[in-house]
Amino acid sequence: MLKKIQICFCFFLVSGILYEISLLSGCFFSYMPMPKHFLTPEQVLNLGKSIIFLETTERLEPPPLVSCSVESAARIYQDRPIILFMKGLTNDTALDLNSSYAAFSLLSSMKNVFIFPLQMETIFQETPLLQWYSQVVPEQEKNWVHVSSDASRLALIWKYGGIYMDTDVISIRPIPEESFLAAQKSRFSSNGIFGFPAHHKFIWDCMENFVLKYNGNIWGNQGPLLMTRMLKTICNLTDFKGTEDHSCQNISFLNPQRFYPIPYPAWHRYYRVWDKSPNFNHSYALHLWNFMNHNRKAVVAGSNTLAEKLYRAYCPTTYKDLIQNAELRDFTLSEDLFQGKSS
Repeated sequence: MLKKIQICFCFFLVSGILYEISLLSGCFFSYMPMPKHFLTPEQVLNLGKSIIFLETTERLEPPPLVSCSVESAARIYQDRPIILFMKGLTNDTALDLNSSYAAFSLLSSMKNVFIFPLQMETIFQETPLLQWYSQVVPEQEKNWVHVSSDASRLALIWKYGGIYMDTDVISIRPIPEESFLAAQKSRFSSNGIFGFPAHHKFIWDCMENFVLKYNGNIWGNQGPLLMTRMLKTICNLTDFKGTEDHSCQNISFLNPQRFYPIPYPAWHRYYRVWDKSPNFNHSYALHLWNFMNHNRKAVVAGSNTLAEKLYRAYCPTTYKDLIQNAELRDFTLSEDLFQGKSS
């Protein structure tokens, strides 16, 4: 009996050592000591340098743009965890999603992509945001989907570090900075993409100001306006003259060309055919301004729009499985209906 106990102990000890070695060597995703669906959000986030996406609506089927954003990040950052937190997802529904939704099957098959429920009360623990969250009434909030997302991204990055990205951001090359904000234009910061190491003072100060200056009726007050006013307290912001980045107190303020080479008033240009497509040589990722897309322009196979070309280049699985195959299914269904009526 004692010998069996010793053998079991040695087995777990060796497994633990292999696990630590895999993390230190950066080979976690090529050697995973347990199926990834057994891992908790904390275990994955504690691996460090996560790329974090949030879905704060109740929808459970990620549309193609969300799938493209996550897939492109998974391809660009193959050695980092890519995490999609979804408010509509619960632990009870998680096991059924692969068979229910095409996008879940697609994303779950990628070795470094993880999909978890978004549990805000847990996320806000041990942050200044917990008191605000315990008092706010979501049903009375005009911009709750956006405000709750603004808060959640701050708490997650402060606790665990990494990069936050909006779900309409297509990654095209790695971001070389660790502590950065993304300029949407000169002297104005977005909060759609930012990255910091865990427990960075700037993010803590942002959470405190989030609570102190909270006004949910003003769109962006807890998001880009928050980031901008907090950056201005520590930096003397100046205009960008070319494609240079700015830096202040070890925080890089990245040029608008890095993520916003097409500014929001021209968002529709992503859904047009270009005579010559831009090369985006100065960009790390592209923000497609889905909030502006009220007419719900979509990527259509064969349309030759700029967005279609981006899908084909940076999220080819999404393009094939969710766009080409969907259109083929729709065509087949239409043919069946037509034949049914004519017979």
